[in-house]
Amino acid sequence: MQEPLVAPGPTAARGWEPDLLEGYERRTLELAPDFEGDVVATLVRPRRDAPPADDAGVDLVYVHGWTDYFFQTHLADFWEGLGVRFHALDLRKYGRSLRPHHTPGFVTSLRTYDEDIEAALAEIGHGPRDRTDRRLVLMGHSTGGLVLSLWTHHRPGRADALILNSPWLEFQTRKVGRLVLEPSIRAQAAIAPRSHLVNLDLGFYARSISARHDGAWEVDPAWRPDDGWRTTPAWLAAIFSGHDRVSRGLSIDVPVLVLLSARSTPPVRWSDEMMRTDTVLDVAGVAARVPQLGPLTTLARIDGALHDVTLSAPEVRDAVWFETTRWFRAYVPPLPAPEPAPGPRGWRRWFSGRFPARTPRG
Repeated sequence: MQEPLVAPGPTAARGWEPDLLEGYERRTLELAPDFEGDVVATLVRPRRDAPPADDAGVDLVYVHGWTDYFFQTHLADFWEGLGVRFHALDLRKYGRSLRPHHTPGFVTSLRTYDEDIEAALAEIGHGPRDRTDRRLVLMGHSTGGLVLSLWTHHRPGRADALILNSPWLEFQTRKVGRLVLEPSIRAQAAIAPRSHLVNLDLGFYARSISARHDGAWEVDPAWRPDDGWRTTPAWLAAIFSGHDRVSRGLSIDVPVLVLLSARSTPPVRWSDEMMRTDTVLDVAGVAARVPQLGPLTTLARIDGALHDVTLSAPEVRDAVWFETTRWFRAYVPPLPAPEPAPGPRGWRRWFSGRFPARTPRG
């Protein structure tokens, strides 16, 4: 495993420092150590000299998926253009938070990420004890979408809206596949939790997005290897538990937008269809889970979209921005302007209207 391209500086835990992305800065969030030693998460944001001119009064935190990290600066540009303060979180043992002594992406429970999320929210003023008039929108991709769905379900009243970009709400072989695989996976997790399972990733999705292949995006292979990371039994058992919880129904108390490709292509053999379909998830199985998230869900199926819909072709991204903007303006509208202070009442109102205050002469 290669080390991160930019190692954390000595002041990382104390403040913000320049990020490897031009025009961005990051802050390392110290977390409780686990059995592998020191653990951190990393918060990333555009550098700002001043608040946005058209500040919408909204903060957004984005969480990536499996074998991933934040590099989608065009996504930040989109949200900042709507007056939203954008932040991205590299979870523990991913991307900027990955250290040489870590097993990449390894956790034994998705609830472990609660600490990462809470540390990020506390940093931007949305901790459980913070008082703020700013609203909070959460956005998650793939595994990050599953993690944020469960977090929002367990913490009613904390967020104002949830956006899910191809969330991993169901296993690719659906419930039957989970029930067949789960007993053996849990047995392996108990005996050898960090052992490696067979890697079924043939690198087709990486080929569709990476500029080193047929894609258009600069992706760091140290943080997002073409054939992914080999999964571990304990991690996959945690994913199965998350899928099972979604299948029994969540009660997310805020509006939810789910962005999903119109079609899937099984990642068996490369074809040009993989440049305009989801090659990672079974989108039909995911779509079937959307109504089980909460009482107010919106599903937008985007024709031609990749697994990360924001990495699709330009004309497809235009559809993503349109649907997201339309939903955002409907469900996270601008806060009403504060009412003016009450004027004089009774005889004072009559008097001030007829005898306005005079400006003293110099």
